[in-house]
Amino acid sequence: MIGTMSGTSADGVDGALVEIDGHGLSMVPRCLMHRHHPYAHGLREAIFSIRRSGRASLGELAGLGREISLACAEVTNQLLRESALDAGRIEAVAAHGQTLYHHPPNTIQWLDPALLAAKTRCAVVSDFRRADCAAGGQGAPLVPFADFILFRSNTRNRLLLNLGGIANVTYLRAGGKIEEVIAFDTGPANCIADELCRLSSINGADGVGYDPGGRLAASGRVNQKVVDAFLSADYFSNPPPKSTDGPVMWSIWEKARPCGGVMTLEDELATACRITARSVALAVRNHVPGRPDELLIGGGGGQNATMVSMLKDQLEGLPIRTLDERGVDSHSREAVCFALLGAATLDRVAANIPNATGAGQPVILGCITPRP
Repeated sequence: MIGTMSGTSADGVDGALVEIDGHGLSMVPRCLMHRHHPYAHGLREAIFSIRRSGRASLGELAGLGREISLACAEVTNQLLRESALDAGRIEAVAAHGQTLYHHPPNTIQWLDPALLAAKTRCAVVSDFRRADCAAGGQGAPLVPFADFILFRSNTRNRLLLNLGGIANVTYLRAGGKIEEVIAFDTGPANCIADELCRLSSINGADGVGYDPGGRLAASGRVNQKVVDAFLSADYFSNPPPKSTDGPVMWSIWEKARPCGGVMTLEDELATACRITARSVALAVRNHVPGRPDELLIGGGGGQNATMVSMLKDQLEGLPIRTLDERGVDSHSREAVCFALLGAATLDRVAANIPNATGAGQPVILGCITPRP
């Protein structure tokens, strides 16, 4: 299987070539290769423009779907070339697509699976969220199915934290069943800081920026008034199941921001990091039973030293490590997860977790586009 994933940060497509043995919850994956194909600047800006405004012409939507699909095809073909594998050896490409809108039960992960199949000569499994939404769920989070396969333990209570654009947690009780998994979005991870950097043209005049390592945030001062105003939004007091999206979090930021008076960019970035750390800590204390034995961090936020330091302060006493420290490539994790979801679809195994998504029943996820 090949899994492809582009998250809410919309920086490009991650692809993972995965060898999978077994079936269902007994699947054993081995990531053979991981590659990243960055989105072209124009494509990335088009994605953010549509996500900010919620508006696009039919022509823009059609063109966007084509460009996203070609980016998925490029990373897939790169994996095939570098592994010297023929497309016929690949069971399917599991493609998440690009989230343009997520407000359950309505959700859009944009992709042209027929074009992806044509350009790679592979079958494609796509559109993973709609079946869960049709069953009354939020269509998210879906990664916990793979987290259970990859990280469950008979002896340790594990908490997985993904710090992408949005922060989400998966709690795996020691020896627990998949029906007992707790998973939900806690709020923002990098989406606010990344947007601040883009609007400020950090890392270049093109405005496609971020705060490497959290260095700018480290030199700023946290504005507690903004933190408190942000976390007063209803989302943070609502119990799971729940999921959210970057534009929703940015709208909350825009409402909370005036409470802070004059702030430098560094102050804003420090405040955004504290919001992430505080919202994660509140979620863990309010919605995770007992105390995890360890917290494992994945996603780009794991490279933000300021954010991780604030998390350690907020979750004092909880051992915190990155997935990389545990020998797992955090950059490939979500692509591997979608490879597992695609394999479950082909095997006709339900891969949503109703306890996490709110669906009324387990359902088989994804739509299959046959090999050309």
